[in-house]
Amino acid sequence: MKMFKNKLQGFSIVGVVLIVLLIGCTKKTVWDIRDFGAVNDNTTINTSFIQNAIDECSKAGGGIVLISDGKYISGTILLKDNVNLKIAEGAQLLGSANPKDYQTIDPFTDAVGQQRGKCLVGALNAKNIAISGKGIIDGRGHLFKTAELAKTMKKMGVDKSRLKEFANNRPFLVRFVKSSRITVTEIFLRQSAAWTLHLFQCEQIKIDGIDIYNHAHKNNDGIDMDSSKDAVITNCNIDTGDDAICFKTTSPIATENITVSDCRLKSDWGTIKFGTESMGDFRNITIKNCYIHETRGGGIKILSVDGSNISNIRIDSIQMEKVDMPIFIRLGERLRTYRDAPKQKVGSITDVFISNVDATTWNLEESRVSPPSGILMTGTANHKIGTVKLENIHIHLPGGGLKEHSQVIVPEAETKYPEFSFFGVLPSYGIMGRHIQSLQAKNLQINIETKDFRKPVLMEDVVNQDVENVKINGEKYQIQ
Repeated sequence: MKMFKNKLQGFSIVGVVLIVLLIGCTKKTVWDIRDFGAVNDNTTINTSFIQNAIDECSKAGGGIVLISDGKYISGTILLKDNVNLKIAEGAQLLGSANPKDYQTIDPFTDAVGQQRGKCLVGALNAKNIAISGKGIIDGRGHLFKTAELAKTMKKMGVDKSRLKEFANNRPFLVRFVKSSRITVTEIFLRQSAAWTLHLFQCEQIKIDGIDIYNHAHKNNDGIDMDSSKDAVITNCNIDTGDDAICFKTTSPIATENITVSDCRLKSDWGTIKFGTESMGDFRNITIKNCYIHETRGGGIKILSVDGSNISNIRIDSIQMEKVDMPIFIRLGERLRTYRDAPKQKVGSITDVFISNVDATTWNLEESRVSPPSGILMTGTANHKIGTVKLENIHIHLPGGGLKEHSQVIVPEAETKYPEFSFFGVLPSYGIMGRHIQSLQAKNLQINIETKDFRKPVLMEDVVNQDVENVKINGEKYQIQ
């Protein structure tokens, strides 16, 4: 019996040792920023603590860097390989008020001449990175308005001569550069000082179920896909002061192979937009099943003005309520350059198919251009838009065009910033097409609430025109 007890005790000791060894060998999966010194007192600048957690997580092979329970202020943090930055529900990552707390990565000058490159959360040449959780990343962009910024700089002892410098290089909220295998899910992105989520020369991207609200400052874009490819954007709710979802190319590298679906979009400037920064091509992009509402600057804008060749664009099943011009397509000759790239030749737009759109514009009092029009498609005299197909398009307008509006001469404005409102009131309230090689349209319904002396449809310099079944207030209309 004594021998049996000794053996049993021996087995127990071995078991305990094995359990200890197993626990010691278990791979760590979560790095809590509080373990690295982060404090949620709404005062401490936690940049170094959060960055240390990210660095250690990546060095160990990857995992979750966790932000939970409270508000943490930070300057720029950079994600590294295999790191998932998780902001748990109830937690907030807040942008520092001090402009000196932000780093610049891959600087460039945007289409309106402002310096860009700073961000709150960023990544450069990283792989397999993510932002997740149901918490909030808030840039507190109102702190970068001139008056607030001046107060901060005085408090921090920063020379006031640098005010313009900091005001012109406001930080983005999230910025990924030359990175791959990116996932952004469920997070709430709030009040950036500039663009909200910018991806430049990135690939293999999944953006799912995020919520963006950004009206804190100027240039408050939602999602900017810039010279990036192989992306899926779905189930997002976006409400912005500037473009909601914008495809850009601030380099000659294309933005391509992207699907956007099932998103709810609101903007003060444009909801779905290609350009204006458009050096590289846009191709193989599908947008479907989206709801656009209360938009001040146009529903769908497809713009090539800096040399971009736009092709194989599919836009389907879009509902719009209270928008300025529902569809605007522009091939122009601005030819602006970015990042010291050589100037491009004038680009092209072709193989664009827009179908199953039901759009209602603002009324006369609320329209940016009053009376409004439904669709404007224009190339230039020397560079025509290629092939555009429209099918099952329903547009509801207030009418109200006067006789003098029907005689308006629409400017060419080949080299100007491409915005539909800059063309003014159009001589057509339904569709105006100009400088187009081939327009194919089928099942177009245009409804107006009050009399409009302008033409329903106006075509100028359209080489091949195949338009059938056009109805104005339910009655068939024959294009002259």
